[in-house]
Amino acid sequence: MVEQRWRTVDIVVAATIAVAFGVVFFAWNSVWAGLKPAFVFMPPARNLIYGMWLVPAVLGALIVRKPGAALFTELVAAIVASLLGSQWGLDTILSGFVQGAAAELVFALTLYRTWTPVVAVAAGAAAGFGAWIHDMPVYFAKVALGDQLVIGAFMLASAAVIAGLGSQALLTALTRTGVLASFAAGRTQQRI
Repeated sequence: MVEQRWRTVDIVVAATIAVAFGVVFFAWNSVWAGLKPAFVFMPPARNLIYGMWLVPAVLGALIVRKPGAALFTELVAAIVASLLGSQWGLDTILSGFVQGAAAELVFALTLYRTWTPVVAVAAGAAAGFGAWIHDMPVYFAKVALGDQLVIGAFMLASAAVIAGLGSQALLTALTRTGVLASFAAGRTQQRI
């Protein structure tokens, strides 16, 4: 049986991850805008760096391992980015909700019992799919379906690698420092 109650330390760590990534999101918005000329040869390829915006959903869930962790960390990170002045305004919050909910669905399908790299990649990809579902009608409504699908493919690849594998790598690195010793994630990783 999975412990569903959140401890104070769960809330503090999830909120810390979320706030830290909210600041990262705000900075990443500048990277996103600044790299536009680098992708002039194929604009949809810029979505290969999209996955950074999805990391807290996967990382938060991998660490806290409680229902709602993916949604909470992604949504709070989006709120922080919006408050800092995201160029996408309040839509950042809706986007964070959709992305976090999509990642949360993957963890829920495992009944919050499986925390493997495969699940992390699937959660990252799901968050990327959620981002695509949100972004297409909002930002790409006038783009041809074929181009929307190309954008989606780049988003999914980025989400799987950056959010999925990247979160798994961050989890491993944090575990090695000992800061996750009070979490099942920290104890499990130490035995591997």
